[in-house]
Amino acid sequence: MTEKLDATNSTDSKESIIDISKIDTINVGIVGHIDHGKTTLLQRLSGKWADTHSEELKRGITIKLGYADAIIYDEDGELTVNKDSKGKPVRYITFVDAPGHEMLMATMLSGAAIMDAAILVIAANEGIKPQTQEHLVALKAKKIKKVIIVQNKIDLVSKEQALKNYKDIKNFVKGTIAEDAPIIPISAQQEVNLDKVLEELCKIEITKSTEEEPLFLVARSFDINLPGTKIKNLHGGVLGGALKKGVLKVGDIIEIKPGYSYKKQNQYHYETVQSKIVSMRRGEYPITEAVPGGSLAIETELDPSLTKADSLSGSVASLLGNLPEITETITIKFTLFEEVFGTGKHEPVQNLKTPETLMLSLNTSTTVGQLIKINKDQAELTLKIPIVPLKGESIGIARNFNNHWRLIGFGEIC
Repeated sequence: MTEKLDATNSTDSKESIIDISKIDTINVGIVGHIDHGKTTLLQRLSGKWADTHSEELKRGITIKLGYADAIIYDEDGELTVNKDSKGKPVRYITFVDAPGHEMLMATMLSGAAIMDAAILVIAANEGIKPQTQEHLVALKAKKIKKVIIVQNKIDLVSKEQALKNYKDIKNFVKGTIAEDAPIIPISAQQEVNLDKVLEELCKIEITKSTEEEPLFLVARSFDINLPGTKIKNLHGGVLGGALKKGVLKVGDIIEIKPGYSYKKQNQYHYETVQSKIVSMRRGEYPITEAVPGGSLAIETELDPSLTKADSLSGSVASLLGNLPEITETITIKFTLFEEVFGTGKHEPVQNLKTPETLMLSLNTSTTVGQLIKINKDQAELTLKIPIVPLKGESIGIARNFNNHWRLIGFGEIC
């Protein structure tokens, strides 16, 4: 995904030589507790520092979802992400850097919706922290089963401490989706064992459904035009996200829901928008046809004022006529966790009760719903922000604890 669609047509750049559509592509999230080295690891694997937002640079934490990409090359049996490599490209990785701060759980859940797999980062000098636990259950809520565990900052601990931390991690993941996940001791700062991470990234296999109707999840939207750009050089609005199934091609007409929101008579209204796909890119690489796997940027013919500042993020897109009508009332089948993760207090999760308010994370969207009916493991809610009710889609369920949203379970739309 990129906020810059290069309009040049260089014939000698590496981007023009490599046909990225021929390389197997996956979207990998980097998750974990704040300050455990996620963004540094991403920089070492991709060459890009993902914290580019001014407030992120000032505070030293990830606030928005960060994006970067890398091609893994096989150079005579050794894997590298060196852009100057003469080796064979074996896998294209697009990375999502999710915030680890407890106040940004909704952003992390939105990022998890577009991940094919995840790297869970645990610092050896600090061990398992509240957001380590919360991020692991968030991956479960979003049905992400491919996990690599990175035991980072081993350069800051003794051999004995590293071994103890390794055993702690093994106990922590026992009985979870990550029970059989590889645990790789590394130092992202010193670039130790990064080749082992690349090896595991190349082993990940995901199912790509291209026979179904396309479903594109919009995680970002933006206006890529610089101030003063001449009218003839203007680009249409850009959508960034992931194609979860189906195929999209340049020239396709797509619809985007819930779409554009506006306020009228003190009420928010939502209007479906339609447009033509003008161009598509994976990172810096232009493509004409997209299949599932990896992040994707789609340039449309939309007025860029409709896409600026992430105004369409949380929407879904498909070919014209494929998506159901948006709704402000849904019924979900839910499962609650035994305890609240993220607080470090091992508090039991209390049963749902009407008319409490919950935060729901569906695909890349976040809405707030009020419970109006509960029947065993099913609940009906009215929503503050409407959603596109795609049957069977996974939902993260969070409850407000002292002004912090904590994940308490997961479910799916009935």
